[in-house]
Amino acid sequence: MKASELSSLLGGILEGADVELSACAGLEEARPGDLSFCKDVRHRALVESTKASAVLLSPEWTEKAPCTVIRVDDPNRACMEAARIFAPAEPKREAGVHPTALVDESVKLGEGVHVGAFTVIEKGAEIGDGAVIEAQVFIGEGCRIGGSTHIYPQVTLREGTVVGRDCIIHCGVRLGGDGYGFNNGRREDGSVFIEKIPQLGVVEIGDGVEIGSNTTIDRARIGRTYIGPMTKIDNLVQIGHNVKVKGYSGLIAQSGIAGSTEIGYGCLIWAQAGVSGHIKIADGVQVGPQAGVPQSLDGTQKYVIGSPAMSMKDLAAITLAPKMIAKLKGEVKAIKSRLEGR
Repeated sequence: MKASELSSLLGGILEGADVELSACAGLEEARPGDLSFCKDVRHRALVESTKASAVLLSPEWTEKAPCTVIRVDDPNRACMEAARIFAPAEPKREAGVHPTALVDESVKLGEGVHVGAFTVIEKGAEIGDGAVIEAQVFIGEGCRIGGSTHIYPQVTLREGTVVGRDCIIHCGVRLGGDGYGFNNGRREDGSVFIEKIPQLGVVEIGDGVEIGSNTTIDRARIGRTYIGPMTKIDNLVQIGHNVKVKGYSGLIAQSGIAGSTEIGYGCLIWAQAGVSGHIKIADGVQVGPQAGVPQSLDGTQKYVIGSPAMSMKDLAAITLAPKMIAKLKGEVKAIKSRLEGR
């Protein structure tokens, strides 16, 4: 595709040669024929050394570029749109049930549903219009899946799981497994016991939710574990039993939410953060990478980090305290030396 054509599609302004473009790449790994982008002038050295044939830059960018430039208001978003243009079309799944799939006769399949090879759908399940169920998926008894939802291979939905409309569930996701529920203690004779607490609830996923590969969401002990509408969950996230995520939130890779915690609207839980059980996180709060949250966050602090989690201001004060003390000790020593020299 010519740079002029791409620029027109992106609503940009072309500066330089009308080069041929065929893919998107980062500034450092880009090669001739690639399109790249930069949104921060701090990375101008990467722009100056890139081998890309064209770079997406904002109108405010005044530094030089060694290649064709396409001016756009948001280079990051424009590169995302360009990547969609260059990407090959996703495989189209035709309506129908593969002959190797095992679908109970009581299952209700909507219009235009695709069921892939070696998938198992147990009795009482309902699949909405236009849903795509890829190969090797297990859908347990009584599950309900909304229309236009796409479930990728090797996903497991345990019995009673509910998934809304327009959801995307990536490979290896497990919904509705048992949470960590056990009683333990000592008997009168001194022997130790541990007994399983039955997990009798379900998982319910709202409309427009996307769940990344190998994420697990536990069924409720009683009631439901709930993921609200438009929530986006990354790969390898663990969500415990009876957790409630109200909606429009993001949970990033390897974060973990312990049981019975409630997360408000518009929250962001960054990578490897851990949130304790039976607490509440207010609307709009961000929990920083690797933070540990032991107690409820009421929203007075919109961004917390560290373990235990605290505001950036408080963390900076604690981190800088030893340096400040060392500096003060040096100043006291200097003053003392001057006084003794008089």
